[in-house]
Amino acid sequence: MTRVESGTEPPPDPNPAVRRRGSRWTRGRVLAGLAAFTAALLLGHRLVPNTPGRLGSLLEAFLPWLGVAVPVLLGAALLRRSATALLALLLPVAAWAYQFGGLLLPGDAPTRAGLDVVQHNASDENTDPAATARALAAGRPRLIALEELLPSAVPAYEKALGRAYPYHAVRGTVGLWSRYPLTGVRAVDIRPRGLPDDWRRGLRAVVRTPHGEVAAYVAHLPSVRLGAGGFGSGRRDESARLLGDALEAERTRAVILLGDLNGTVDDRGLRPLTSRLNVSGRGLAFSFPEAFPVARIDQIMARGGTVGRIRTLPATGSDHLPITARITLR
Repeated sequence: MTRVESGTEPPPDPNPAVRRRGSRWTRGRVLAGLAAFTAALLLGHRLVPNTPGRLGSLLEAFLPWLGVAVPVLLGAALLRRSATALLALLLPVAAWAYQFGGLLLPGDAPTRAGLDVVQHNASDENTDPAATARALAAGRPRLIALEELLPSAVPAYEKALGRAYPYHAVRGTVGLWSRYPLTGVRAVDIRPRGLPDDWRRGLRAVVRTPHGEVAAYVAHLPSVRLGAGGFGSGRRDESARLLGDALEAERTRAVILLGDLNGTVDDRGLRPLTSRLNVSGRGLAFSFPEAFPVARIDQIMARGGTVGRIRTLPATGSDHLPITARITLR
């Protein structure tokens, strides 16, 4: 009979289930990895390839919504009682704050040299354009840019806005109403290949403001579609390049771009515009769709001026919300 020495066997584990689950520092490694991956997407979204299916542009269209991952991962980390996952959550929080935290800060104090503008896709299905016009004019902006103007609706806008905005120009389905005189009005060809000749969605006019001349562009870029082939933004991107070329050739020092660009300022498809113009550093102002806005695809940009905080205005008869900002000319 073999004798077992006393003390050579370890005492039984009083709770083997806890040992198998690990400690609070070893649990939740997958959650920690997901947190780090979310932070990497926020900071490195430009590195995500755009092929196949323009996945990079799709990610950038909804980039701020990656922040939703934080409360989801937080709940999972608390359930797992994982200190590692909780600590890793600081990464996406810091990345989101770096990317978008400034948009939540208040804007600068208004200045006298500011030019208040309103941008709105008024919708070609709007049943009360006159009421839309009155709503947009209520804040007394200096410029109002409109897209999806049907020929049958233009007289209603002219009548409702005519007294306060005696100067206006319409080219195709886009228009500009101004309190100041307009000169040099012309259409801007931003038509992608394959679209009919009557597709006209760009105009340019010089606004004679008390602060100097400003070249105002109004544009409506092609829509994007999400389907089996991915994020269909090819025509939008081509139109953005044509508009970027027109802006590059513009000789007027101060330039304002107002339009439904069917893309966010983070979307690489709008780089021909965002690389040439300033964008606002304040205000999320999601403008589409009106019922539950998830992205700001309506934009206000400038050259030779600073775009202040962008805000949405109350809903009109459109599927977009209007946006407004004050542009401080330099």
